[in-house]
Amino acid sequence: MMVRAADPVPLELPGVHNAFRVSDRLISGSQPEGDAGFAALAKAGVKTIITVDGTKPDVEAAMREGLRYIHLPFGYDGIPATRVAELTKAVNEADGQVFVHCHHGKHRGPAAIGVICEATLGWTPARAEAWMIQAGTAPEYPGLFRAVRDFKAPTREELAKAGPFSEITKTEDIVDTMVAIDGHLEALNATQKAGWKTPPGNPGTSPAHHATLLWEQLRELARTPDTAQRTEDYRQHLAKAEKAADNLRSTLESPVSDNTVLDATFKDATQTCAACHKAHRNRK
Repeated sequence: MMVRAADPVPLELPGVHNAFRVSDRLISGSQPEGDAGFAALAKAGVKTIITVDGTKPDVEAAMREGLRYIHLPFGYDGIPATRVAELTKAVNEADGQVFVHCHHGKHRGPAAIGVICEATLGWTPARAEAWMIQAGTAPEYPGLFRAVRDFKAPTREELAKAGPFSEITKTEDIVDTMVAIDGHLEALNATQKAGWKTPPGNPGTSPAHHATLLWEQLRELARTPDTAQRTEDYRQHLAKAEKAADNLRSTLESPVSDNTVLDATFKDATQTCAACHKAHRNRK
C-alpha cells in the first residue's frame, strides 16, 4: 500500500527514534544509533541520509550499509532560504528513499521535512505545521514553525546555486560547543534516572564527570571571541548557566549530597540553560 504524502505514519526502526514515513520517498527520525540504526534504514530502502544537526555524521557507519550522507545543518531559530534551496535540491537529486534527521528527530528534522514537502509535494503551511506538531516539535522553537509558515519556494536561480553537497559541513565553533553541552546534559539526565549513579553499560562516565565537563564547556564558551561580540544579556545568561553547572559539580562531588538536593540542583542547571536557549537560540 502506497503511503500518501499527507499521511505521515509512525515507523518501527531499530536504532532510530521518533521515526515516521512521511511519503513514499521521505522518512523522518532521530540520529541513527550505531550499526543497527543504519542497517534498519538500509533495510527500509533508504539510499541517502540528510542530517540537519550540528553534530558531525557517522559517515563510515553509513557507508558500511551503502548509504550516502549529506550534511546541511541549521539552528533552532529557523531555516535560511539558502538552506531551503539546498534541502530541496538534495532530495530532488537523491537516489532512492531519503532519511532526514536531526538529533532527537523532533525539532529541526521535522521542520526540514516540512519545507521539503512544501517545495516538492505541494504541502500547505498549515499541513507542514500540523506535521511538526505530530512529530513532537516543541512550541519553544517558534523559528522552526515560522520556517514552514512563511515558506517561499526556492527560485530556479537559488536551486542552481545550491550544492555541491558535503558529507561533513564545517560548522562554527559555537555549534560544536552547544552539541557537546547538550550531550553532557543528556548524560546527566540519564544518571538522574538511574538514581544519580553511573548507568549500566557506561563505565567511567560518572555524574560528577559529566557535570565537570559541562561546567568547563560553559566556562570556555564564556571566553570565546564570539561571546565577547554578543549582547550583555547573552553574557549574563551564560554566566548564570556556568554558575549553576559549577554548583551541580560541587554538589555531586560532595560526600553528603542526597538525591533530593541533587534533583533540585540539576533542575536549576537545566533551567538556566533553557532560559538562555529561549532568549538567544530558539528565536531571532
